[in-house]
Amino acid sequence: MRREGQVLLLENDLTLGHASHLLTQGRDEIANGARVVDFTHAGKVDSSALSLMLAWRRHALAAGRTLEFRNVPDSLMSLAKLYGVSELIR
Repeated sequence: MRREGQVLLLENDLTLGHASHLLTQGRDEIANGARVVDFTHAGKVDSSALSLMLAWRRHALAAGRTLEFRNVPDSLMSLAKLYGVSELIR
């Protein structure tokens, strides 16, 4: 994960093995002004990525901020629809 202005660019896998580290890193970046998470260069994603997105969104909302997700992979959007949470990550 790297940051360009208010945009977090995901560049690694968003899977269970990386979730704990990415959760903390993402929260720190959001607390420091990140407002967009971009999946353009993300690696593999699984349901852990969906959990991360929801946790990051909750963190941003609790701080009175918004958080936008861009270029979310179709496979992840399909999971979000299956779990009934697609509206929460749009």
